[in-house]
Amino acid sequence: MSSHFYAMLSRMKNIYRWGLMRNVRPESLSEHSLEVGFIAHALAVIENRRLGGNFDPNAVCCAALFHDTSEIITGDMPTPIKYYNKEIKSAYKEIEANAEKSLLSLLPEDLRDDFLPVYNVDEKVKRLIKAADKISALIKCIEEENMGNHEFASAHKATEKAIKDMNLESANIFLSEFLDSFSLNLDELK
Repeated sequence: MSSHFYAMLSRMKNIYRWGLMRNVRPESLSEHSLEVGFIAHALAVIENRRLGGNFDPNAVCCAALFHDTSEIITGDMPTPIKYYNKEIKSAYKEIEANAEKSLLSLLPEDLRDDFLPVYNVDEKVKRLIKAADKISALIKCIEEENMGNHEFASAHKATEKAIKDMNLESANIFLSEFLDSFSLNLDELK
């Protein structure tokens, strides 16, 4: 029996984020998920090395890579709509959970249990991934603003505030040590 799981994951490159905003450079769900994986890995390492954490950075990274795969089925719901009220947020969480189940059902049965950990993460890991997701969004805002797109100015402020409101020390460390570099050009990064 053939499995469509990876062909479905491959569709992430066809889903674009920030649908309500004018983008100078569109960002696919694949690009975003990779960046969230990198950042989540960094947050787990920072937690372990500097803050006494006990995370498996590789498992955190893997879960982060899969964090938005439900959007292959649901599409990218704009944040103002997704979080408009508790009822919509709750309904959307249920839709996402059903989409994840649909994706898992595409795997051969003997492999499904190995994929459950990327979808069923504990609250501490979810928090790291959520922070990484917000940091990735902040980076997108910075990149768009650096290209002269002022459309992202409000999103920049709101996203920066959302990260600070998380009170996650590893996220604050990431911002203080790595964020400024995203405003530099290639020659300045050397």
